[in-house]
Amino acid sequence: MLADQAQRPPALRLCHRDRRNARILSSGRVVIRIFFFILMACGLAGFGSVAWIATRPAKSRSVAELPVRQVILVAAHPITAGALLKPDDFVARSVAIPNHKDDDLALDTPEVRRSLVGAMARRTLTAAEPIRTSDLIRPGEHGFLAAALHPGMRAVTITVDAATGEGDLISPGDRVDLILTQSLAEPNVPAGRRVAAETILSDVRVLAIDQKIVVGAAATRSDSRRGRTVTLEVTEEQAQRVSVALQLGHLSLSVRSAASLPPASASGAANGTVWALDVSPALGAAGSAPPPNGTVRVFQGAAEVKEFKF
Repeated sequence: MLADQAQRPPALRLCHRDRRNARILSSGRVVIRIFFFILMACGLAGFGSVAWIATRPAKSRSVAELPVRQVILVAAHPITAGALLKPDDFVARSVAIPNHKDDDLALDTPEVRRSLVGAMARRTLTAAEPIRTSDLIRPGEHGFLAAALHPGMRAVTITVDAATGEGDLISPGDRVDLILTQSLAEPNVPAGRRVAAETILSDVRVLAIDQKIVVGAAATRSDSRRGRTVTLEVTEEQAQRVSVALQLGHLSLSVRSAASLPPASASGAANGTVWALDVSPALGAAGSAPPPNGTVRVFQGAAEVKEFKF
Protein backbone atom coordinates (compact mmCIF):
# COMPACT_ATOMS: atom_id res chain seq x y z
CA MET A 1 0.00 0.00 0.00
CA LEU A 2 2.90 2.31 0.66
CA ALA A 3 4.02 1.65 -2.87
CA ASP A 4 0.57 2.59 -4.17
CA GLN A 5 0.56 5.80 -2.13
CA ALA A 6 4.04 6.61 -3.43
CA GLN A 7 2.85 6.04 -7.00
CA ARG A 8 -0.17 8.39 -6.53
CA PRO A 9 0.25 11.88 -7.88
CA PRO A 10 0.84 14.63 -5.29
CA ALA A 11 -2.50 16.25 -5.93
CA LEU A 12 -4.33 13.05 -5.20
CA ARG A 13 -2.33 12.48 -2.07
CA LEU A 14 -3.14 16.01 -0.86
CA CYS A 15 -6.83 15.55 -1.50
CA HIS A 16 -6.84 12.31 0.41
CA ARG A 17 -5.07 13.92 3.34
CA ASP A 18 -7.58 16.79 3.39
CA ARG A 19 -10.50 14.41 3.52
CA ARG A 20 -8.88 12.53 6.39
CA ASN A 21 -8.29 15.75 8.31
CA ALA A 22 -11.87 16.77 7.65
CA ARG A 23 -13.13 13.51 9.10
CA ILE A 24 -10.93 13.95 12.16
CA LEU A 25 -12.12 17.52 12.59
CA SER A 26 -15.74 16.48 12.17
CA SER A 27 -15.42 13.75 14.79
CA GLY A 28 -13.78 16.25 17.16
CA ARG A 29 -16.65 18.62 16.72
CA VAL A 30 -19.08 15.83 17.52
CA VAL A 31 -17.19 15.08 20.71
CA ILE A 32 -17.21 18.75 21.65
CA ARG A 33 -20.92 18.98 20.99
CA ILE A 34 -21.61 15.89 23.07
CA PHE A 35 -19.50 17.29 25.90
CA PHE A 36 -21.30 20.61 25.60
CA PHE A 37 -24.69 18.91 25.73
CA ILE A 38 -23.62 16.91 28.76
CA LEU A 39 -22.39 20.08 30.42
CA MET A 40 -25.67 21.83 29.65
CA ALA A 41 -27.64 18.90 31.02
CA CYS A 42 -25.64 18.97 34.25
CA GLY A 43 -26.15 22.71 34.51
CA LEU A 44 -29.86 22.43 33.94
CA ALA A 45 -30.10 19.61 36.48
CA GLY A 46 -28.23 21.65 39.06
CA PHE A 47 -30.30 24.73 38.37
CA GLY A 48 -33.49 22.71 38.62
CA SER A 49 -32.40 21.20 41.92
CA VAL A 50 -31.63 24.63 43.35
CA ALA A 51 -34.96 25.97 42.12
CA TRP A 52 -36.83 22.97 43.59
CA ILE A 53 -35.16 23.37 46.95
CA ALA A 54 -35.83 27.11 46.91
CA THR A 55 -39.53 26.65 46.22
CA ARG A 56 -40.05 24.16 49.11
CA PRO A 57 -40.85 25.62 52.56
CA ALA A 58 -37.95 25.64 54.94
CA LYS A 59 -38.18 23.12 57.76
CA SER A 60 -38.64 24.75 61.12
CA ARG A 61 -35.79 24.15 63.44
CA SER A 62 -36.63 21.99 66.41
CA VAL A 63 -36.43 24.21 69.41
CA ALA A 64 -36.10 22.54 72.76
CA GLU A 65 -39.24 23.05 74.81
CA LEU A 66 -38.66 25.30 77.75
CA PRO A 67 -39.70 23.91 81.15
CA VAL A 68 -43.26 24.87 82.07
CA ARG A 69 -43.73 26.46 85.48
CA GLN A 70 -46.78 25.28 87.34
CA VAL A 71 -48.08 25.77 90.85
CA ILE A 72 -48.37 22.40 92.55
CA LEU A 73 -49.01 21.20 96.09
CA VAL A 74 -46.11 19.91 98.18
CA ALA A 75 -45.87 18.51 101.69
CA ALA A 76 -45.63 21.31 104.25
CA HIS A 77 -43.81 18.99 106.67
CA PRO A 78 -42.93 15.29 106.87
CA ILE A 79 -46.08 13.16 106.51
CA THR A 80 -45.95 9.61 107.80
CA ALA A 81 -47.54 6.71 105.95
CA GLY A 82 -51.12 6.16 107.06
CA ALA A 83 -51.68 9.78 108.11
CA LEU A 84 -54.92 11.49 107.10
CA LEU A 85 -54.17 14.75 105.33
CA LYS A 86 -55.39 18.03 106.80
CA PRO A 87 -55.48 21.44 105.10
CA ASP A 88 -52.26 22.50 106.83
CA ASP A 89 -50.36 19.42 105.62
CA PHE A 90 -49.72 20.84 102.12
CA VAL A 91 -48.71 24.19 100.65
CA ALA A 92 -48.48 25.63 97.13
CA ARG A 93 -45.16 25.96 95.34
CA SER A 94 -44.22 27.06 91.80
CA VAL A 95 -41.87 24.57 90.14
CA ALA A 96 -40.46 23.98 86.65
CA ILE A 97 -41.93 20.84 85.12
CA PRO A 98 -40.25 19.60 81.90
CA ASN A 99 -43.24 17.42 81.07
CA HIS A 100 -46.28 19.61 81.58
CA LYS A 101 -48.57 16.64 80.85
CA ASP A 102 -47.76 14.94 84.16
CA ASP A 103 -51.29 14.32 85.43
CA ASP A 104 -50.06 12.60 88.59
CA LEU A 105 -48.99 15.85 90.23
CA ALA A 106 -51.49 17.60 92.50
CA LEU A 107 -52.07 21.05 91.00
CA ASP A 108 -53.01 23.94 93.26
CA THR A 109 -56.72 24.29 92.51
CA PRO A 110 -59.68 24.52 94.90
CA GLU A 111 -61.03 21.19 93.65
CA VAL A 112 -57.72 19.38 94.19
CA ARG A 113 -57.30 20.91 97.65
CA ARG A 114 -60.74 19.67 98.68
CA SER A 115 -60.01 16.20 97.31
CA LEU A 116 -56.75 15.94 99.27
CA VAL A 117 -58.32 16.75 102.63
CA GLY A 118 -59.00 13.45 104.38
CA ALA A 119 -56.95 11.36 101.95
CA MET A 120 -54.45 8.93 103.45
CA ALA A 121 -50.76 8.81 102.56
CA ARG A 122 -49.72 5.43 101.19
CA ARG A 123 -46.07 6.15 101.98
CA THR A 124 -44.02 8.61 104.01
CA LEU A 125 -43.61 12.00 102.34
CA THR A 126 -40.70 14.30 103.14
CA ALA A 127 -41.05 18.04 103.57
CA ALA A 128 -41.40 19.96 100.27
CA GLU A 129 -41.91 16.71 98.32
CA PRO A 130 -44.49 17.06 95.51
CA ILE A 131 -47.76 15.36 96.32
CA ARG A 132 -48.85 12.83 93.71
CA THR A 133 -52.29 11.32 93.46
CA SER A 134 -50.78 7.84 93.25
CA ASP A 135 -49.31 8.34 96.74
CA LEU A 136 -52.76 8.82 98.28
CA ILE A 137 -55.88 6.75 98.85
CA ARG A 138 -59.12 8.67 99.20
CA PRO A 139 -62.18 8.07 101.36
CA GLY A 140 -64.73 5.90 99.62
CA GLU A 141 -62.12 3.92 97.73
CA HIS A 142 -62.06 0.20 98.35
CA GLY A 143 -60.00 -0.74 101.39
CA PHE A 144 -59.54 2.82 102.64
CA LEU A 145 -60.51 2.13 106.26
CA ALA A 146 -58.42 -1.04 106.44
CA ALA A 147 -55.47 0.81 104.93
CA ALA A 148 -55.90 3.65 107.43
CA LEU A 149 -55.40 1.26 110.35
CA HIS A 150 -51.91 0.78 111.68
CA PRO A 151 -50.64 -2.83 111.78
CA GLY A 152 -52.30 -4.83 114.57
CA MET A 153 -54.98 -2.21 115.25
CA ARG A 154 -58.77 -2.52 115.14
CA ALA A 155 -61.62 -0.15 114.33
CA VAL A 156 -64.57 0.16 116.75
CA THR A 157 -67.60 2.40 116.45
CA ILE A 158 -69.44 4.07 119.33
CA THR A 159 -72.48 6.33 119.45
CA VAL A 160 -72.28 9.71 121.12
CA ASP A 161 -74.69 12.63 121.23
CA ALA A 162 -73.92 16.13 119.99
CA ALA A 163 -72.87 17.33 123.45
CA THR A 164 -70.69 14.43 124.56
CA GLY A 165 -69.21 14.10 121.08
CA GLU A 166 -67.84 17.65 121.22
CA GLY A 167 -70.30 18.81 118.58
CA ASP A 168 -68.50 19.36 115.28
CA LEU A 169 -65.15 20.05 116.92
CA ILE A 170 -63.81 16.50 116.53
CA SER A 171 -62.38 15.59 113.12
CA PRO A 172 -60.88 12.39 111.71
CA GLY A 173 -57.24 12.19 112.74
CA ASP A 174 -57.74 13.82 116.15
CA ARG A 175 -56.55 12.10 119.33
CA VAL A 176 -59.21 11.66 122.02
CA ASP A 177 -59.87 10.07 125.40
CA LEU A 178 -62.90 7.85 125.95
CA ILE A 179 -64.78 8.51 129.21
CA LEU A 180 -67.29 6.13 130.80
CA THR A 181 -69.98 7.56 133.10
CA GLN A 182 -71.98 5.15 135.29
CA SER A 183 -75.00 5.57 137.54
CA LEU A 184 -75.22 3.09 140.42
CA ALA A 185 -78.88 2.74 141.32
CA GLU A 186 -78.37 1.04 144.69
CA PRO A 187 -80.38 2.40 147.64
CA ASN A 188 -77.71 1.41 150.14
CA VAL A 189 -74.98 3.32 148.26
CA PRO A 190 -74.35 6.87 149.53
CA ALA A 191 -75.50 9.65 147.21
CA GLY A 192 -71.93 10.78 146.63
CA ARG A 193 -71.03 7.34 145.27
CA ARG A 194 -73.95 6.79 142.94
CA VAL A 195 -72.42 8.47 139.88
CA ALA A 196 -68.84 7.88 138.70
CA ALA A 197 -66.76 8.78 135.64
CA GLU A 198 -63.45 7.33 134.52
CA THR A 199 -61.24 7.47 131.44
CA ILE A 200 -61.15 3.97 130.04
CA LEU A 201 -59.14 4.72 126.88
CA SER A 202 -56.50 7.38 126.43
CA ASP A 203 -54.91 8.89 123.32
CA VAL A 204 -56.81 6.96 120.66
CA ARG A 205 -57.13 8.13 117.07
CA VAL A 206 -60.42 9.10 115.45
CA LEU A 207 -60.85 7.41 112.08
CA ALA A 208 -64.29 8.59 111.05
CA ILE A 209 -67.25 10.71 112.13
CA ASP A 210 -70.57 9.18 111.06
CA GLN A 211 -69.99 8.06 107.47
CA LYS A 212 -67.43 10.79 106.85
CA ILE A 213 -63.73 9.99 106.90
CA VAL A 214 -62.87 13.40 105.46
CA VAL A 215 -61.40 15.98 107.79
CA GLY A 216 -63.73 18.92 108.25
CA ALA A 217 -66.65 17.40 106.35
CA ALA A 218 -69.99 18.07 107.93
CA ALA A 219 -71.96 15.01 108.87
CA THR A 220 -75.33 14.67 107.19
CA ARG A 221 -78.06 14.16 109.76
CA SER A 222 -81.78 14.70 109.44
CA ASP A 223 -82.12 15.36 113.18
CA SER A 224 -79.39 17.10 115.15
CA ARG A 225 -80.63 15.38 118.33
CA ARG A 226 -79.75 11.97 116.98
CA GLY A 227 -76.57 10.30 118.11
CA ARG A 228 -73.39 10.45 116.07
CA THR A 229 -71.17 7.49 115.37
CA VAL A 230 -67.45 7.83 115.93
CA THR A 231 -64.98 5.22 114.69
CA LEU A 232 -61.84 4.82 116.80
CA GLU A 233 -58.55 3.03 116.17
CA VAL A 234 -57.82 0.72 119.11
CA THR A 235 -55.94 -2.44 119.99
CA GLU A 236 -57.68 -5.78 120.37
CA GLU A 237 -57.76 -5.48 124.17
CA GLN A 238 -59.06 -1.91 123.95
CA ALA A 239 -61.83 -3.06 121.62
CA GLN A 240 -62.95 -5.51 124.30
CA ARG A 241 -62.94 -2.74 126.92
CA VAL A 242 -65.14 -0.60 124.67
CA SER A 243 -67.57 -3.49 124.20
CA VAL A 244 -67.95 -3.88 127.97
CA ALA A 245 -68.20 -0.13 128.54
CA LEU A 246 -71.12 0.09 126.11
CA GLN A 247 -73.09 -2.15 128.50
CA LEU A 248 -72.09 -0.31 131.66
CA GLY A 249 -73.00 3.28 131.02
CA HIS A 250 -72.67 6.38 128.88
CA LEU A 251 -69.60 7.09 126.72
CA SER A 252 -68.23 10.52 125.86
CA LEU A 253 -65.12 11.90 124.17
CA SER A 254 -62.58 14.55 125.08
CA VAL A 255 -60.08 15.93 122.56
CA ARG A 256 -56.40 15.75 123.45
CA SER A 257 -53.81 18.41 122.75
CA ALA A 258 -51.75 18.08 119.59
CA ALA A 259 -48.58 18.70 121.63
CA SER A 260 -46.31 15.79 122.44
CA LEU A 261 -47.44 13.85 125.48
CA PRO A 262 -45.94 10.95 127.43
CA PRO A 263 -47.06 7.57 126.11
CA ALA A 264 -50.19 6.07 127.55
CA SER A 265 -50.26 2.81 129.46
CA ALA A 266 -50.33 -0.50 127.67
CA SER A 267 -54.10 -0.80 127.96
CA GLY A 268 -54.66 2.81 127.03
CA ALA A 269 -56.56 3.47 130.25
CA ALA A 270 -55.92 6.32 132.63
CA ASN A 271 -55.96 5.77 136.39
CA GLY A 272 -58.41 7.59 138.64
CA THR A 273 -62.17 7.71 139.08
CA VAL A 274 -64.21 10.84 139.69
CA TRP A 275 -67.23 10.30 141.93
CA ALA A 276 -70.30 12.47 142.32
CA LEU A 277 -69.03 13.51 145.74
CA ASP A 278 -65.82 14.84 144.13
CA VAL A 279 -67.88 17.12 141.91
CA SER A 280 -70.56 18.17 144.39
CA PRO A 281 -69.62 18.19 148.09
CA ALA A 282 -73.29 18.89 148.82
CA LEU A 283 -74.01 15.22 148.19
CA GLY A 284 -71.71 14.31 151.05
CA ALA A 285 -73.37 16.80 153.37
CA ALA A 286 -76.77 15.39 152.50
CA GLY A 287 -75.58 11.90 153.20
CA SER A 288 -74.17 12.82 156.64
CA ALA A 289 -77.26 14.75 157.87
CA PRO A 290 -79.18 13.05 160.74
CA PRO A 291 -82.43 11.38 159.72
CA PRO A 292 -85.70 13.07 160.79
CA ASN A 293 -87.20 12.15 164.21
CA GLY A 294 -89.67 9.30 164.27
CA THR A 295 -92.62 8.52 166.55
CA VAL A 296 -94.01 5.12 167.43
CA ARG A 297 -97.44 4.84 169.06
CA VAL A 298 -98.36 1.75 171.02
CA PHE A 299 -102.06 1.13 171.69
CA GLN A 300 -102.96 -0.92 174.76
CA GLY A 301 -106.67 -1.50 174.73
CA ALA A 302 -109.10 1.20 173.70
CA ALA A 303 -108.00 3.98 176.03
CA GLU A 304 -104.27 3.71 176.71
CA VAL A 305 -101.90 5.03 174.05
CA LYS A 306 -98.14 5.39 174.48
CA GLU A 307 -95.83 7.35 172.19
CA PHE A 308 -92.09 6.70 171.77
CA LYS A 309 -89.96 9.32 169.97
CA PHE A 310 -86.46 8.65 168.64
